[in-house]
Parts: sequence; structure tokens; C-alpha cells
Amino acid sequence: MLINLVAAVSDNFVIGVDNGLPWSLKDDLRFFKKITTGKPIVMGRNTWRSLGRPLPGRLNVVLSRSLADIPEDVLLFPDWAAARAYLEKEGYEEISIIGGGILYAHTMPDADVLFLTRVHTEIRNPGAVYFPEFREDDWELEWEEFHPADEEHIYPFTFQKWIKKRKGAV
Repeated sequence: MLINLVAAVSDNFVIGVDNGLPWSLKDDLRFFKKITTGKPIVMGRNTWRSLGRPLPGRLNVVLSRSLADIPEDVLLFPDWAAARAYLEKEGYEEISIIGGGILYAHTMPDADVLFLTRVHTEIRNPGAVYFPEFREDDWELEWEEFHPADEEHIYPFTFQKWIKKRKGAV
């Protein structure tokens, strides 16, 4: 099963503030939808709460030991191991991890692909949530696409796709 981590991150690796994104970038939302539609998306409790509803066109999987009030069409698992075992057993070929920071850090060793939107700004907030820093030497940048700031995008940003290098690969 191919495991993608999908995130928008500031230059200082912030992914969220006060249970939400610290920016609104229409093209990033379109990119996120393109990458995740048709695939299971796995998220932690706080990411689920920040969304407020299941995202359409995707199997929504929430990891939490304390949530009880989720819709019938959303799957709930106590942890990543249980969710992964279920998704593998069901034969899903590709899934996307969509947050938050703790889940990204926990699943980074299992990830095959990073789809990142690098938002070119620094966010300074004591309540910020961070994407785990990763060793770029362990990954290969397959492609990137820069977008300047404009009337719909307060910050410039770059879409990137990183593929994990495999041990013993040239």
C-alpha cells in the first residue's frame, strides 16, 4: 500500500494554528482535492474536528481513542496500526495521511511519498502545530511547481512531490 503524506507547510514547518490552517490558498485546496479524491484519507482527532465534516469522494478515517460522535460513513480506529491493518486487508493501493502534526511524525517512517505545498512565509504563534522536519537526503524531489502570490493567494507557494529513497537503491 502506497502511503502519501499530504500537507501545506510554512517555511518554518507550521501546518496549523488554533485548529485551522494559517492561510487560505485556493490552488492549494484544489491540489489537495486532486491528490486525495478517490483514496482513503487518514487523520487525527483535531484534524477531523477542524474539518467539521467528512470530505466527499474519499473514505474518511479518523484516529482517536476518545471520539464517539462521528458519522456512520466515517471509520474510527484507536491508532495508526489498527487503521493500517484494516486498509491493507481491504486492499487499498494508496492512502493519504492528512494531519495533524503528531500523526505526520508517527507515520513519516512508513511514508512513500510526500506531497507538500511549501507556503513561503514564516508563522510565529505559540499555539502552532508543526510538520516534522525530514532529512531531504532520504528523499528525492520528483517535481515542483512555483506559484507567486496574487489576488487569490496571500503568499507565494510551491507544490512539491518527494519520493522516499529505498535502502540499497542507487
